[in-house]
Amino acid sequence: MKTQVKAAAAALLAVAFFGAAASAQNPAGANAKKYGVAVVDINYIFKNHQNFIASMDGMKNDFQGVEAEVKGKQQQIVKATEQKNNYTPGSPEFKQLDEQIVRMNAALQVDVTQKRKGLVEREAKIYYDTYVEVTKAIQLYAEHQGIGIVLRFNGEEADQNNRESILRSINKAVHFQNSIDITPDVLAYLNRTATAQAPGGSRPQ
Repeated sequence: MKTQVKAAAAALLAVAFFGAAASAQNPAGANAKKYGVAVVDINYIFKNHQNFIASMDGMKNDFQGVEAEVKGKQQQIVKATEQKNNYTPGSPEFKQLDEQIVRMNAALQVDVTQKRKGLVEREAKIYYDTYVEVTKAIQLYAEHQGIGIVLRFNGEEADQNNRESILRSINKAVHFQNSIDITPDVLAYLNRTATAQAPGGSRPQ
């Protein structure tokens, strides 16, 4: 039963995939099936993957929220320090505020460390989940198109004024491809699926 369910799910994914590819009518990968070889620009997909972009934007907003929270607590410490300086060193009030400031600094350090760790782990999960999703989409496309191998390549043109860009182009694994770039089809499928899964999104036709 599980095998049948998986097969049915794969068939539905294939319909969505090739529906997206057909509607795009993009000749970039026209020869991939003919040669049994394809290339894909993973960097381009990540930069234009709707779910990935939305997730990273959410990360950015949360980071800014944490940053604002930290600044607010730092300001409280500054005010407490200014208040402490109004008292005579060694006085009960001075000692009390001094101990309070030490506790505030320690608590802030722990809070920042925990939240930073949480954000780093969350970012890593976003990258991993997206990588798995992209890999599965590439596999699905290759299997249904009879493609035996899919190579990663960089379709970005070299910037003659940027040394790093030129070096990246020199070190490309693929320097020429004859219409075997399946990047547009894979990206179209991923974004089409993202739209279908979003609240109020339309389902693939």
